Amino acid sequence: VKPEMRVDFRVEADKSSDVERLLEQRGVEYEILIDNLKTVLDAQFDSNVRAAGHNYEKYNNWETIAAWTADIAAQNANLVSRTQIGTTFQGRPIYLLKVGKSGSNKKAIFMDCGFHAREWISPAFCQWFVKEAVSTYGSDTLMTRLLNNLDFYILPVLNIDGYVYTWTNYRMWRKTRSTNSDSSCIGTDPNRNFNAGWCSVGASKRPCDDTYCGSAPESEKETKALADFIRKNLSTIKAYLTIHSYSQMLLFPYSYTYSIPENYAELNTISKAAVQELASLYGTKYTSGSGASTIYPAAGGSDDWAYDQGIKYSFTFELRDTGRYGFALPESQIKPTSEETLIAVKYIANYVLDHLY
Repeated sequence: VKPEMRVDFRVEADKSSDVERLLEQRGVEYEILIDNLKTVLDAQFDSNVRAAGHNYEKYNNWETIAAWTADIAAQNANLVSRTQIGTTFQGRPIYLLKVGKSGSNKKAIFMDCGFHAREWISPAFCQWFVKEAVSTYGSDTLMTRLLNNLDFYILPVLNIDGYVYTWTNYRMWRKTRSTNSDSSCIGTDPNRNFNAGWCSVGASKRPCDDTYCGSAPESEKETKALADFIRKNLSTIKAYLTIHSYSQMLLFPYSYTYSIPENYAELNTISKAAVQELASLYGTKYTSGSGASTIYPAAGGSDDWAYDQGIKYSFTFELRDTGRYGFALPESQIKPTSEETLIAVKYIANYVLDHLY
């Protein structure tokens, strides 16, 4: 199957043999990635004992993450500050951390996690990144150089309402939790909601679909808050990194068109080098390339939008794995996933610092 033709879908247990029979009749190649989703979801927590308080090697619920954003800023006032850039549809504060040594005229890198609610490894990585920044500043030469010369804006969870819903109601929820007029279906896909070829390809106009593009670009309070912040800080933000899962890919624009960006060769070189760096730790193999040709065409993504705003270093990470666990990556993989991803992020940040524009 060509990569762009690959589709993941879930089937109820009692219908699975009918679906398999149908696929075989049609001559469609298929692979069963997860035989029993409930078993895998139960196993994502390595132990049923949930420690009270925040833990970098466990999945933390939103209340715990929100408290952590306040604590990490209070305990590391010389490196971290917290602001609120908006509120979600359901009224939760959207917190942004600024990580870096204070200095004048510093350029910045923006990194967000938790666009899609079920991609739990993504917020886990943003938390890990902040921990590593504050704990290795002064001892790790590269991290120290980065924090002295750049600011990192870290958005630990963008789609907070959706994330809460995956903890309380339905683990595989993807979208926001906003209401849609003329439909009882809830939510918009925040990564189809940006004004970059909006709703032209790989996105749905039907509110009930997982890839619903919304009623208009930035119809969601969450995407609007992010876009407003970036627009306001365009003169300083020189790179945009958005963290998703799963597939083990490092993507760059464009996704809404097969046209290649102006600095395609440079982005291609950076991403190839970054995935090589990433693999140096555990041998995890990543694919890299432009979004449309590497994964599938999809309009309205934040990376394409940021690039079109003039942020020439714009990348999407699709973290572990390639489908064995999918969105239900076990907690035992938080540490290795975060460690290897950190190497790639530091590589990109260092490149950006050497090529400021």
